[in-house]
Amino acid sequence: MSLLTMKIRGFRVLDMIALGLLIALILSVYLAKTFAGKERAEIATVERQIGEEHDRIRLLQAEVSHLERPDRITQLSTSYLGLAPISAKREATPEGLSDAIRAEKAAAPGAPRAPVPAVEAPAPVVADPGATTTAVPAAQTAALVAPVKEPTL
Repeated sequence: MSLLTMKIRGFRVLDMIALGLLIALILSVYLAKTFAGKERAEIATVERQIGEEHDRIRLLQAEVSHLERPDRITQLSTSYLGLAPISAKREATPEGLSDAIRAEKAAAPGAPRAPVPAVEAPAPVVADPGATTTAVPAAQTAALVAPVKEPTL
């Protein structure tokens, strides 16, 4: 007798094997679908959380841009700290800074400090349109190259 014709309790063995494989296949498809549904639910939850975080990021960016407004910072610094914008008359040249450092060193430790003299800002140097580099006055070049010692307190 061959496997194709053998019968157990009235059913062919081949039919029983096919039925067993069919049940195993149905069970595996059901389990795969169940796991995929759980994964799909987790993905939807994560996507919803990502959307909420994007909304929160936009809200925080709007709050930062509100807090960093220059007019607001100016108003707060004026009202709470008594600060005001620096006028252009208080600009100092590199030579004026070195004079102020020398004056500070010469002053006694308990003596009040001398104010830095206000000077006009130098006129900007306009480069020749055909030139490839910009010209820097010799005084500014020397100030940039020469090391400045920090005052000791």
